[in-house]
Amino acid sequence: MTHQEPTAAEIHEAIACLRRLTEVFSERRRQLALAEGLSEHQWRVLEEISTEHFMPSMFARRRESSPAAVSKTLRQLADKGLIVARVARTDGRQRTYEPTSKGRRTLSHLRARREEAIEHVWQTLDARQLRAFTRFSNQLTERLQEYARRSHEA
Repeated sequence: MTHQEPTAAEIHEAIACLRRLTEVFSERRRQLALAEGLSEHQWRVLEEISTEHFMPSMFARRRESSPAAVSKTLRQLADKGLIVARVARTDGRQRTYEPTSKGRRTLSHLRARREEAIEHVWQTLDARQLRAFTRFSNQLTERLQEYARRSHEA
């Protein structure tokens, strides 16, 4: 089988599809968060706190967010009664964060809604097409990351 290069029109159509898919995912995530009275950023922070290895500075760095924005979100989550902050046992300068029972319920609701969407949308797809999509998506992601690295180094 020979490799056929895509036309410019096909490339632009694929980029437009990816943009639409990204927008739909973002909008759906925003809707899910809003249904629980949260912003997407608050949801991400709450999810991360639930892993028990949450460090605000690391979260800010990984998510390309400022430490001040993460601190503000932590205050908002505490004000909503979703998390509690405690002084760390090992270092009095550090704080540890954990979800409250209300925070765990909120995460449980969000996860249930996400699972419902997976069941209705993803599980009805053809397995071969899904595997091909996954392979292609991974390949595209690797190419974009490599291009970004090279561009950043130049």
